[in-house]
Amino acid sequence: MATNIGDFFIVSNSVYNITEEDYQKINILVNAAKAFARSTHQCVYIIDYFKQNFLYVSENLAYWCGQTSEKIKDFGYKFYLDYVPEKEQQMLLEINKKGFDLFNEIPIGERLDYTISYDFHIIQGKKHRLVNHHITPMVLTKDGRIWLALCTISMSVRNTPGHIIMKRSNAQSYYEYSLEIHKWIKKEGITLSETERDVLILSAQGYTMNDIADKLCKSIDTIKACKRALFSKMGVKNIAEALSYATNYRLL
Repeated sequence: MATNIGDFFIVSNSVYNITEEDYQKINILVNAAKAFARSTHQCVYIIDYFKQNFLYVSENLAYWCGQTSEKIKDFGYKFYLDYVPEKEQQMLLEINKKGFDLFNEIPIGERLDYTISYDFHIIQGKKHRLVNHHITPMVLTKDGRIWLALCTISMSVRNTPGHIIMKRSNAQSYYEYSLEIHKWIKKEGITLSETERDVLILSAQGYTMNDIADKLCKSIDTIKACKRALFSKMGVKNIAEALSYATNYRLL
């Protein structure tokens, strides 16, 4: 079934009564997104649910599809139609609907604390790159609807699309969406010990296990055991997957 741009905009994400005066007040947010884009390897863009387009697109998003940021900004949601496999477009539509259904059940005062993440492919010629995508609300309307959302894209460490998670910052529990039964499932997350957190952070900074042992004043065998326990707890195979897990589940 072919996907249309309008399919992404439904009753649950409709926004009303945004004025030009409101737009004049958000330049500081766009500038903050630009500054964030300059300081990270991630691609950054802002969705405007009122105008149903992209408000800002970082330059490095061009790497994924071979188009300039200005062209991608002009594409808006057409970007998903042109650069995401058709089968996965249907997945994005389902995530869009079910994600907003769940979001609208959350108390308004807590909604800015939530982020949804998932993986999908971006096509560039014959290349299909699996990316990890985060959406975080930036500005809500008075009735709690998302007007602007900050989106980030980075390389996924997984092998398949999906892996849909909605999580509140600093909360251990989270919601995971099943594409098989088409429902959200609430799960209890894991917690990291201080040593596990330190090992993960230092590994991300490029330190070897010997370096980490020296910095934490622990034996190399202790660090190896900590890594094994960490991977087992997360259900991952290597440090790259562990870092991706920690990012998606907001453990650091």
